[in-house]
Amino acid sequence: MQTTMNVVYANQPIPEAPRSIFLAGPTPRSREVRSWRPEALRILNDLSYDGTVFVPEPFDWGQPSDYLQQVEWEYQGLETASCIAFWVPRDRLLLPGFTTNVEFGGYVRSGRALYGRLAGSVKNGYLDWLYRKVTSREPHTELHSLMSAAVLHPASSASS
Repeated sequence: MQTTMNVVYANQPIPEAPRSIFLAGPTPRSREVRSWRPEALRILNDLSYDGTVFVPEPFDWGQPSDYLQQVEWEYQGLETASCIAFWVPRDRLLLPGFTTNVEFGGYVRSGRALYGRLAGSVKNGYLDWLYRKVTSREPHTELHSLMSAAVLHPASSASS
């Protein structure tokens, strides 16, 4: 049986979705900067995830996004998602993750947040500490591991 994942990109209508994963983390500000999210979507597809995935990036980078419209969409997606998968491949110049830091602090206690970053990544020490303190879990150090945990997360894997 073929499974189909419903991918919802920035500024597309957010559907009611009983099983959903929000891909939270630093977002490229231009098409020249490589995003980590296509790889996350490939992994979720390989894992046969058939829920909804919220991707806070434009589908085609064709039109510049209105800032307030973008942050409202992200807020609604974060509030709606049954699992929030934070992947923080921080790069001080290309993917600094300033908004991600605020979102992480707001949702780490929600029971819906999972967190990971590359081993040895820079400036994630506080996120590591807070995640361990609040959840008693270790950060994931591979994107595949984080996506696998998101698929198995009780809220995102429950039967419809």
